[in-house]
Amino acid sequence: MGERIAVVGTGYVGLVSGTCFAEVGHHVVCVDKDSGKIESLARAEVPFYEPGLQERVANYVGQGRLSFTSHVADAVAASDIVFIAVGTPSLLNGEADISQVRNAVIQVALAAKRDTVIVLKSTVPVGTARLASSWVTELGKGNSLDIVSNPEFLREGSAIHDTFHPDRIVIGSFRKEAGERIAHMHAPFSAPVLFTDPESAELIKYGSNAFLAAKISFINEMANVCDKVGANVGLVAQGMGMDKRIGPHFLQAGIGYGGSCFPKDTRAQLRIAEEVDYDFKILRAVIEVNRLQRERFVDTIEQVLGGNVSEKKIAVMGLAFKPNTDDLRDAPSLEIIKLLLNKGAEVSAYDPVAASNAAALIPEASCYADPYQALASADAMVIVTEWEAIKLLNYEKVKRALKAPVIVDGRNCLVPEQMGHLGFRYVSVGRP
Repeated sequence: MGERIAVVGTGYVGLVSGTCFAEVGHHVVCVDKDSGKIESLARAEVPFYEPGLQERVANYVGQGRLSFTSHVADAVAASDIVFIAVGTPSLLNGEADISQVRNAVIQVALAAKRDTVIVLKSTVPVGTARLASSWVTELGKGNSLDIVSNPEFLREGSAIHDTFHPDRIVIGSFRKEAGERIAHMHAPFSAPVLFTDPESAELIKYGSNAFLAAKISFINEMANVCDKVGANVGLVAQGMGMDKRIGPHFLQAGIGYGGSCFPKDTRAQLRIAEEVDYDFKILRAVIEVNRLQRERFVDTIEQVLGGNVSEKKIAVMGLAFKPNTDDLRDAPSLEIIKLLLNKGAEVSAYDPVAASNAAALIPEASCYADPYQALASADAMVIVTEWEAIKLLNYEKVKRALKAPVIVDGRNCLVPEQMGHLGFRYVSVGRP
């Protein structure tokens, strides 16, 4: 028999985690203060795009293993384990805002039964679990509730796969018994479990994301050198990745990282270091390189179009920060489009799932769910997100749609020789 679980927060992490817990046999109730959102979820209407999620939500709601409510107290009172998966957005100084976490922990503690485990799934600064323990103690429940840190390592677009096939499960607890209880409920996922103190668990999450962001910025720096010396960054990355100490992952040169995790978490980790009077020089450079990479890409577009994009129509292909999601948080596309608009360009944009969401964020641009509409009479096609749908376009039709056969590929997702054979002027990142 599975555990009775409550998940507070029905954003990306909370909804995916809760649904997957239901799939392996637990009984899950997801909580959100937005009653309209809860009503939609109860009808299996998922508010964001993640492959396979909507079907699973519908299935487990129908089976009675997954439910939704806006009443925190009722959900917590009926549960033995409560996951906190609320947002921790960046403050202006880069620090993570944990006010939603604090409010959730207090609400859960007030409603919880004795021996309930409160699990922090949200990405939080080091020391948050210890703070949460003090909040619970102040409420007089320090001896009856446990606080556990259990960071998530989900990739948008493949989050369900990542939940069922994790590289590791990290559990940071004050008491061994509480940690083992959370490990037991994760047993169906068949992954190695690393037991740590809460502070180490919190830093593992930030350290992982910061390191992956560093790999991306490093290969982009290498790509910029390749452009100057005539080398091919694709081959350089391939050769580097064959070294088992380095590995091939996150060595794809392009326009840099975006999304809800890497930008926020690198800034937060930098802020954590600053608060303990440590200058994290490498991470500071990672963030700066990522910012400059977007500007360099716009400079490349200008150079390809004769040094000026004013009054030129640019078709930006791909808006979501990565394929298989509609997430536009810190998406490189938005900054690139704004830079182009500021330089006097006309922008039409395409994305198979994020076009309608983007239209509200960049009203000066024309957003389409049909790629050929976006390409019509454009002076250049600019690839920003490596959607499979973009790779598989009919490029003879693309050529006819464009005013000039020009492609600037910010994700290196097309083959230069093929594009040249089709008659395109094709420019990518770090490849001759």
